[in-house]
Amino acid sequence: MSDTPNIDPRFYDFVLLQAQNAGLFLGQLPHPSSGEKSINLKAAKSVLDSLEMLTEKSKGNLSGEELELLNKALTNIRALYQNAKDLG
Repeated sequence: MSDTPNIDPRFYDFVLLQAQNAGLFLGQLPHPSSGEKSINLKAAKSVLDSLEMLTEKSKGNLSGEELELLNKALTNIRALYQNAKDLG
């Protein structure tokens, strides 16, 4: 058995929800009620800023799996955000 704790399901769900929100705000996912895709850079930036803050505030308190999940989400969101910003 590993000494490193596994990923907390609540943390996983939270990061996944934030990534989905960012995808919605960056036009990657259709709006649930309208079915249309739109870009809201301000809202996407808010999600990105929140996850970056979480990274800073949780240093040393995440399992390796949690840190990997958070870093992957941030990498993907940053790329999508930059792409949407460049197009706009």
